[in-house]
Amino acid sequence: MNMDKERSLLIVGTGAMACLFASRLSASGVDVTMLGSWEAGLAALRTIGVQIVREDGSEDTYPVRVISETRDCGRVDYALVLVKSWQTKQVANHLFQCLSANGMALTLQNGLGNREKLVEVLGTKRVSIGITTVGATLLGPGRVKSAGGDVISLVAHPRLSYIINIFQNAGFVIENATDANALIWGKLIINAAINPITALLGIPNGELLERPFARKLLQETAREVATIAIKLGINLPYDDPIGAVETIARRTALNQSSMLQDIHRGAPTEIDAINGAVVQAGEQVGIDTPINETLFDLVKSIRP
Repeated sequence: MNMDKERSLLIVGTGAMACLFASRLSASGVDVTMLGSWEAGLAALRTIGVQIVREDGSEDTYPVRVISETRDCGRVDYALVLVKSWQTKQVANHLFQCLSANGMALTLQNGLGNREKLVEVLGTKRVSIGITTVGATLLGPGRVKSAGGDVISLVAHPRLSYIINIFQNAGFVIENATDANALIWGKLIINAAINPITALLGIPNGELLERPFARKLLQETAREVATIAIKLGINLPYDDPIGAVETIARRTALNQSSMLQDIHRGAPTEIDAINGAVVQAGEQVGIDTPINETLFDLVKSIRP
């Protein structure tokens, strides 16, 4: 079944971010199809729709089309990749079967290496990248709570106009970026500092700023990652990495990081693509990363 090229979008994933984007886009009139493998999530989305609980406590349900097999995709022109980093390689192979010849896959994932894995299979012209600090907590299969935030930063691409339009119609704020590496490393610093510490302590993001030793660890982690980025010649999107991390922690104070949610669900985390990737990058440029290595080891001790 071919999807409506004018108003349709394939969202790859059924987790917190996928459900949040699906709800907001569906609410704005976009024909959303979700591709996933989580049986409980697929069942809930198929029978009930995607449910969103807003910050003010109000709730709504929106219809989405749900598929679990690439043969049901048709040939799609736009795909939004919102799966965990460890799933990216498999998703790239799925999209190779789903995307039209001129199709575009946009990744808003955490960590390093996602763009490269998609490009390896789909080619440079069919992959674009962005980041977002939009917060979402998965309350159950197909049910998500918004944790605030509206900003999406996108690297310019000639075929992104449709994506930009539907994002804006759904109430997202679009920021344009020209340097993909700056965008990725800017988000990596934030993820590397917030996610593992909240996961290990079992606390929401904002509580990092209320605990003096946790805040110190947050700052030292951000500083360590930023040092590597500078050594690599990355032009970070902010002058003060520690200030940027604390701003995000404050802005998403009530949100549980995606890594903490993974720990709670007993699911694999993205520690390899975040702090693990930082350790590897440090080795490449000759910079020791004792903090990131310790965080990596501790999270791996919980979820190998």
